[in-house]
Amino acid sequence: MPDPDTPPPATERPSVVQASLYREGRRVASPATLADTFRRLREHPEGMAWIGLHRPTEAELHSLAAEFDLHELAVEDALEAHQRPKLERYGDTLFVVLRAARYLDAQEEVDFGELHLFVGPDFLITVHHGAAPDLSSVRRRMEENPDLLALGPEAVLYAILDAVVDGYAPVVAGVQNDIDEIETEVFGGDPAVSRRIYELSREMVEFQRATRPLVGMLHGLMAGFTKYGTDEELQRYLRDVADHVTHTSERVDGFRQALTDILTVNATLVTQQQNAEMRALAEAGFEQNEEIKKISSWAAILFAPTLVGTIYGMNFDTMPELHWSAGYPFAIVLMAAVCTSLYVIFKRKDWL
Repeated sequence: MPDPDTPPPATERPSVVQASLYREGRRVASPATLADTFRRLREHPEGMAWIGLHRPTEAELHSLAAEFDLHELAVEDALEAHQRPKLERYGDTLFVVLRAARYLDAQEEVDFGELHLFVGPDFLITVHHGAAPDLSSVRRRMEENPDLLALGPEAVLYAILDAVVDGYAPVVAGVQNDIDEIETEVFGGDPAVSRRIYELSREMVEFQRATRPLVGMLHGLMAGFTKYGTDEELQRYLRDVADHVTHTSERVDGFRQALTDILTVNATLVTQQQNAEMRALAEAGFEQNEEIKKISSWAAILFAPTLVGTIYGMNFDTMPELHWSAGYPFAIVLMAAVCTSLYVIFKRKDWL
């Protein structure tokens, strides 16, 4: 049986993942529809409604907006994914956007989800865009601690913030392992490592966009402790979450810098390897050129006597020096002189 707060597969896709009513920190009802939830909450105004939605329709969000007086700008944002993390207050209602993350071991990549929350005096609405985060554990945790849940929607908000931030820890560990592997691949000369560095750098940009705004959001909540009379237990809770998210944000910043340094080192190593290959090619070309010079020199030397011998070997009756008694010695001397001259010339040019 699936967890009630786990977003369903796209093929099933009921929008209402879970709707529950609580009084004094204990669940009193689990309505099947939004209309039933509204009716029961009107019957028990001292209670609190916790409604979980997964990619709701426009009509469903508008019915929630009409029931709980949600601001139209917040509703418009909740209908669309790809919002930046933020916290906005519309009267008595907080609108919060969070970016959750999870590390996929098989693909060795980071998957990001988006969660929108409406937090009012007697209700909390979560709108999922993506698989993460899984809020079933948050609901179980809160229901096992009625005293904390009795503090109202604000307590649930802080619990969800804590779950999202705690979910960053496995991602940080996975990314650290990836960076260690990349460093090994860089110095091992793996040609595919540049693509992996680039892809992980893009993920760290997304991770940074998810974590960095949370620091300011949490400090903004802490600044309103006195104004909004936040319970002391929740104050301690929120300060702990703020410490964790600050630490995570610093780690992500460090990862981006490390990847930048690794990319620089990899580019240097690739350049050095290319230079070495170019030198090797140049040396091979030089050696080949020297061999060609030697072959060409000997070919020219051997060509000279061949030319003389070919001319005097022609079968003509009338030919200068043909019947000259010194013709043969002259031809031999001529060939030797030409060959010797060419040999001396090529030797001086270091061709031989």
